[in-house]
Amino acid sequence: MEKLSTLRDKNLIKVVTGVRRCGKSTLLMQFQDLLKRETPGASVISINVDLPEFRVLAEQGWTHVYDFIRKRLKKNAQNYVFIDEVQNISGFEKLLEGLFVTPNVDAYVTGSNACLLSGELATLLTGRAFEVSILPFSFAEYLEYTGAASHPERAFAGYMRTGGFPEAAGLAQSGENLAHEYLNTVFQNIYENDIRKRRTIYHDASYTEVVHFLVDSIGSFVSARNIANVLTANGKKIDNKTVSRYIDTLVESFLFYRVSRYDIKGRQHLATLEKYYLVDLGLRNALLGKELLADAGHLLENIVFLELKRRGCQVWIGKADNLEVDFTVRDANGFTRHIQVAQTVKEPKTLERELAPFAKIPDFNERLLLTMDYETGAHRGIKQVNVMDWLLGEK
Repeated sequence: MEKLSTLRDKNLIKVVTGVRRCGKSTLLMQFQDLLKRETPGASVISINVDLPEFRVLAEQGWTHVYDFIRKRLKKNAQNYVFIDEVQNISGFEKLLEGLFVTPNVDAYVTGSNACLLSGELATLLTGRAFEVSILPFSFAEYLEYTGAASHPERAFAGYMRTGGFPEAAGLAQSGENLAHEYLNTVFQNIYENDIRKRRTIYHDASYTEVVHFLVDSIGSFVSARNIANVLTANGKKIDNKTVSRYIDTLVESFLFYRVSRYDIKGRQHLATLEKYYLVDLGLRNALLGKELLADAGHLLENIVFLELKRRGCQVWIGKADNLEVDFTVRDANGFTRHIQVAQTVKEPKTLERELAPFAKIPDFNERLLLTMDYETGAHRGIKQVNVMDWLLGEK
């Protein structure tokens, strides 16, 4: 909301992106309400392509949508145009270009596919579009939404199980099984509308296997070749090019985020061995049904990664000699820090293992160890912080 308010009336198309059902439509409605409160009588034109009355219009192509908008524009006044799920309009790129050059139009659109800001549109709107990326609820938002702020420890376990999709968080109050059933429908909706309609999927079963492999490999280095080899060995023959294409569709639909490695000493990005983090842990439990104790450390990594994204950070996997730092981060102000995430470091050997990569880093940027332990303090200049305190306290 703060970003949209700051960008209001700026000569840019505001593009709100994120996975389906994370709250993009709600954000636009809230912003429209704000406009109407601050500017009574403001000209607001709103189109939700998912609604039946606009679906036929969208299927007719971008010119029909543009004519619909143009007929409703007020002369000699600022017109605020909102289009939800704009990628479902045939030729939407030309529609956005047309809105950009139309006088007295301030346009806001949402999309559930990263292709929205790539390819032809990127060329047409270079320097004309501003992306506002949103995610499901953070832990702080989850506590506020569920009213569980008085018991954050208990709520955190629920957050890890059902995640931060708003509807799932609400349904979980009546039973986590309802939340997981809902999240399965969310995944199917994404698959049918954001993936199958845009990319060729040869075998649904093979695609599901790739999805499950990635979901089960959160926080681990994976490659398309490795996935193809494992699935083929298990009797599900698939080549690495197909796996790579399937992974691209999952990243494009904001289900996964790809994180590359960064050589801290050599100060260069590395092209091999990447990690993938899931947009919401509730989807993991809905799709796999695994207990929290399985890979708890990697699940914490996933939550920390998403929070870093919310805070506007650039994130890499840090490489220092032969050791890895979970995250090397550059924040919105340009400051760098190195972060390790572990479930617990109460055992001395575990603590030393988690601290070891820091010793290989030649710079003097801040180093942070995030754990579920209540003990905090410092180890040779490395701050240890409880992960819930970090999620709730630092902005």
